[in-house]
Amino acid sequence: MGAGNKLDPTKFEVADIYKTSVCPLAKVMRTELKKRGVKDLKVVYSKEAPIKINNNSEHSCKTNCICPPTAQRTCSARRQIPGSISFVPSVVGLIIAGEVIKDIIKGVKNELYKGRFSKKTKEN
Repeated sequence: MGAGNKLDPTKFEVADIYKTSVCPLAKVMRTELKKRGVKDLKVVYSKEAPIKINNNSEHSCKTNCICPPTAQRTCSARRQIPGSISFVPSVVGLIIAGEVIKDIIKGVKNELYKGRFSKKTKEN
């Protein structure tokens, strides 16, 4: 789910979307998935609370806007976009890739198991 405003890659977990907590994006997705009748969905999410942006500091866009003077929209008129530190999204990607590989291997093992034991073997 959302990696924005997160700093600790060790807080990410794999779970069903309906068992997630803390993640604001997961909350929105749960609502939409319920409307569409999705019963389960494996996701990676973080139990780390998103960092709150301090708009009251002297280095904030609200007080020191760096937008060009001719811009139609300025920092003070925009919603804050969640930022991410470079390594956190890549860690999430690696976790997802690992889960995909595990699911593929699990599926192959199940198919091999069915094929080996579901058919009667000929004895010579």
